Amino acid sequence: MTLTAPFDLAASTAPAATAATAAADAAWQPVCPLDVLEPLWAEAALVHGEQVALVRLPSDEVLAVSHRDPQSEAYVMARGIVGSRNGIPTLASPLHKQVYELSTGRCLTDPDLRIRTFPVRVRDRVVEVLAA
Repeated sequence: MTLTAPFDLAASTAPAATAATAAADAAWQPVCPLDVLEPLWAEAALVHGEQVALVRLPSDEVLAVSHRDPQSEAYVMARGIVGSRNGIPTLASPLHKQVYELSTGRCLTDPDLRIRTFPVRVRDRVVEVLAA
């Protein structure tokens, strides 16, 4: 379609929407193929300069939290124990055993602690994490 004067607002919104979609997609960083993540096991990854721990659930949902342990400040969370409490996926610190909900970052064993969470999506079987 060729635009002519006067400017056609309806025709102009499609390229803007495409640009907005492209910008939004650029904030998602591809991290790895889904198949390299073992279910119920955490792996560390560098995402937009930040260390994260990725956990693949048996349903193929992937959750991401900071690799930094809030208690010790050591980067060890990907070596934690993946489990669940009342059906909610959890990750326990390998150092002091605090247990965190993977979806919210809430610490179930110490209300003063919280772990940062990251939005994750799987597109075409590739795990992507949203930039902070």
